[in-house]
Amino acid sequence: MVGASKISDQDALDFHAQGKPGKLEMAPTKSLTTQRDLSLAYSPGVAVPCLEIEKDPSTAYDYTSKGNMVAVISNGTAVLGLGNIGALAAKPVMEGKAVLFKKFADIDGIDLEVDTEDVEEFFNSVRVLGKSFGGINLEDIKAPECFIIEQKLKESLDIPVFTMTNMEQLSFPAGLLNALHLTEQRHKEN
Repeated sequence: MVGASKISDQDALDFHAQGKPGKLEMAPTKSLTTQRDLSLAYSPGVAVPCLEIEKDPSTAYDYTSKGNMVAVISNGTAVLGLGNIGALAAKPVMEGKAVLFKKFADIDGIDLEVDTEDVEEFFNSVRVLGKSFGGINLEDIKAPECFIIEQKLKESLDIPVFTMTNMEQLSFPAGLLNALHLTEQRHKEN
């Protein structure tokens, strides 16, 4: 069932279940080996960056993971090759996308599955969480809802918001140009 390569369904299930289930984990970026480390990371030391961010919100990029954190968000209504499978069933795909961000761009991704097909409810769920992230990647949301949600979020958040649909819009013309190029090559050869 799984693709053209020689991967069985059981191989895919075993891969996702081995060790810690899933493909993501959170890990500290600072050493937490001494009492001093803990006091700096949490209480009382954490109050200092909190107050700096309160004075100047842009310093959140200096003192938190915000600038390197992208939320990969879906409701699972348009999962490639699977269709509308729902938010929870889409979680392995969103984890996979988050892992790709980490592996290929060293950007920390976190998957968020929003269990609604209502545009306003989805929009508000993401909007109220927006300040936690440096960017929002909307993934596998059916059209036209994906475009409405993307536009509303771009208007209300001060961080990048993008969809894979943006990439798909580029892939069709690129594929067409490549096909034209190959066709012209064959035509010249004949």
